[in-house]
Amino acid sequence: MKALKNIIGIGIMCLSISTIYGCELRTKKGVKNPILVQAVAPKEKASNNTVKIALLLDTSNSMDGLINQAKAQLWDIVNKFTHAKCGNDERPNLEIALYQYGNDGLSSREGYIQQVLNFSSDLDEISEKLFSLTTNGGEEYCGEVIQTSLKQLEWGKNADNLKMIFIAGNEPFTQGKLNYKDAVTNAKEKDIVVNTIFCGNYEQGINTDWKNGATITGGEYMAIDHNRKVVHIATPYDNVIIKLNGRLNRTYISYGAAGAAKMSMQAEQDENAYVMEEAVAVKRAVSKSSRMYNNSSWDLVDAVDDKEVDLSKLKDDELPSELKGKSESEIATYVQEKKRERSKIQEEIQELNTKREAFILKNQKEDAKGELENAMLNAIMKQAAKKNYVWE
Repeated sequence: MKALKNIIGIGIMCLSISTIYGCELRTKKGVKNPILVQAVAPKEKASNNTVKIALLLDTSNSMDGLINQAKAQLWDIVNKFTHAKCGNDERPNLEIALYQYGNDGLSSREGYIQQVLNFSSDLDEISEKLFSLTTNGGEEYCGEVIQTSLKQLEWGKNADNLKMIFIAGNEPFTQGKLNYKDAVTNAKEKDIVVNTIFCGNYEQGINTDWKNGATITGGEYMAIDHNRKVVHIATPYDNVIIKLNGRLNRTYISYGAAGAAKMSMQAEQDENAYVMEEAVAVKRAVSKSSRMYNNSSWDLVDAVDDKEVDLSKLKDDELPSELKGKSESEIATYVQEKKRERSKIQEEIQELNTKREAFILKNQKEDAKGELENAMLNAIMKQAAKKNYVWE
């Protein structure tokens, strides 16, 4: 069976780890590309300790079990990463890119490879792309997709940034004209760690060079049972958290050309999570109550808080209906009211989640987590420890 697009979620779990220098031990001044927002002049922001992850997912044939497991575990990984801290006490930023490969629906001239998402910190966008993937038979060229991601993505030259690739598949790592050893060696030269996830028997993955593909860069090799069903434990706090999530959504104030579409995407990704299982919707709600969920490109509360927008320069047609015709001071007051309301709701969700996690810990059987979650979290914790990360 060739397929394996699914471990896509896994990748997202990797959201936190390695590179040869790791966390900056002391704060340095730096800049990054600004978030492009309507009616806001481009500006630079500090971006120390940025984690850059490229997920390279085999989408050949059908592997529904793995896909479902990946989708279910996505928010567990995000929530884990929320608590990461660097040696200088800074909270690292996260950017994720997504590629699919080995799908007959992709161009043969491009090696059956497609960039699905460039580096992004937009969690709704990442979720949307994850849920949009479909499988189809094809040829899986691991070396070529690694090399493509090295060429197309802007990895940057900051040696303190954590930069990694997670590639998942179940066909020999040696397929294709481009030797995978050349590709992973190029990654190592760029301080990018390659982690490999083989969907199948551990020894088979070793025999087909998946382990060697990771070892060359000091990465982790993992083999998972993609058909293992994730068992979620229901808690007395789930329904309350889901209701609070509905209230949380009503604190968002869309603005600019993309505002309405982004707000719709937010609701769609809530629905995607809920359709999978109520527990997944709860985990997403917890993520939305954390620092990782920032929408300054379309939400006025986050934009004002991050100083990404000047209210005096916003045009009336860039505002939602409830703010059209309002003065700058009236808009500012409204934004602050929504900010206070949001903070209160987020705090409530976090407090309930603490109780929820304690309940799960008490009632969870040993090794009850999903294969993807176990594999990715183990890799994250191990590699992060080498890079000055601590977990609260």
